[in-house]
Amino acid sequence: MSTPPPLPRWADLVLLPFLNLCAAFLICGLIVYAIGENPFEAMGVMVRGAFIYQGGLGYTLYYTTSIIFTGLAVAVAFHAGMFNIGGEGQATFGGIGAALAAFGCAWAPGIIALPMAILGAVLAGALWGVIPGYLQAKRGSHIVITTIMFNFIAASVLVWLLAGPLIQPGQSSPQTAPLPDQTWLPGMSDMLARAGVETAHTPLNGSFFIALAALGLFWALIWRTRLGYEIRAVGQNADAAHYAGINGARVIIIAMAVAGAFAGLLATNEVLGSSHRVVNSFTAGYGFTGIAVALMGRNHPIGIFLAALLFGALFQGGAELDFEYRTISREMVLLIQGMIILFSGALAYMFNPPLARLIARMAAGREHSCE
Repeated sequence: MSTPPPLPRWADLVLLPFLNLCAAFLICGLIVYAIGENPFEAMGVMVRGAFIYQGGLGYTLYYTTSIIFTGLAVAVAFHAGMFNIGGEGQATFGGIGAALAAFGCAWAPGIIALPMAILGAVLAGALWGVIPGYLQAKRGSHIVITTIMFNFIAASVLVWLLAGPLIQPGQSSPQTAPLPDQTWLPGMSDMLARAGVETAHTPLNGSFFIALAALGLFWALIWRTRLGYEIRAVGQNADAAHYAGINGARVIIIAMAVAGAFAGLLATNEVLGSSHRVVNSFTAGYGFTGIAVALMGRNHPIGIFLAALLFGALFQGGAELDFEYRTISREMVLLIQGMIILFSGALAYMFNPPLARLIARMAAGREHSCE
C-alpha cells in the first residue's frame, strides 16, 4: 500500500482534531442512546450548563484555567521530545511553594506578598520538574518513570505537611490555615462588579489572566527565542542538534524546569484564587487532563486553550448532566473524557491516511479543472 501524502498544516491542526472530537462524541452519543436517553437533548443540557445557565461560564473558565497550566507543562516537554507525566506532582509542589511564600510574607503589603506567593509557586514547581529533567539528561533515567514516581512523592510530602507542620491549629482536617488576605487573587465577579457589571459569584478569579499570559509566554518562548529553537531542535532530532552544537542535556533540564513552573502556576488558581488555603488533593487530576489537552491542542497555545475550554465545559456541563438525569452520572462524563483522550491520543492519526488521500485527490481535481 502506498504511503499517503502528508496532511496540510491547517488540516493537521484543525480538521483532524475536529474529526477525532466528532468521533468521540458520536460513540458517546450512541452509548447515551443505548441507555434510553436522547443524546441531542443531553448535549443541549451540557452546553447550557457549561455556558448559559447562571454561573456556568464562570465555572467553565475556572476549570479551563487550571487545565491550561498543566497543558502547557506537558507541551513544553513534548517540544523537547519528552513525555511529562509529572504535572500532578509539579502542581502539588507549586501549591506548597505558594503557601510557604504567602505565610512567609504575611508582614508585607499585597503588592509584595502576592507576587512573592506566585513566584513561590513557580519556583517550587520548577524544582519538582528540574529533578526528573536532570535524571533524564545526566543519568539516563526515563522521564515517564521518574515523573510518575515524583507524583507519588509529592502527594506523600503534601499529606505529611498537611497532617503535621502546616496543619491549621485546632483542625483535624488535612489543610493549612487560610493564607494572608493580601496574597489572595481577586475574584472575577468582584472585579466585574467594580466595573459596574453584575455577575454570579463563581470561583473564577484573576488567575485566568495569568493563564492567558502564560499562553502568550509559551508561544514567545517556543517560537521566538533561541532557547525555544533549541528545545524544538532537541525534540525533533537530538543527534542532529548535538552535531549543530546544542547542549542537549542543558536543554532537557531547562525544558523540564519550565514545564514544572507552568504546572506550579496551577496553585494561583486553586490556592491563591479559590480556596485560599492548601487542601489535600487540590490538584484534582488536572495534571493528567493536561496530557490530553496538549495532545488535542497539538502543543500550540491556541489549540491548548481551545482543548482546555472543551474539558472545562465537560467538567461543568457534566455536573449539570448528573443533576438533570437519573440515568446519566458523572461516570458518563468520565466516559466522554476518556473517549476524547482515546481519539486524541492513541487514535489521533486514525483518520490521517483517508483524509490525506481525500485532500490530495481534491487538490489534483482542482489542478486538472484549471488546465
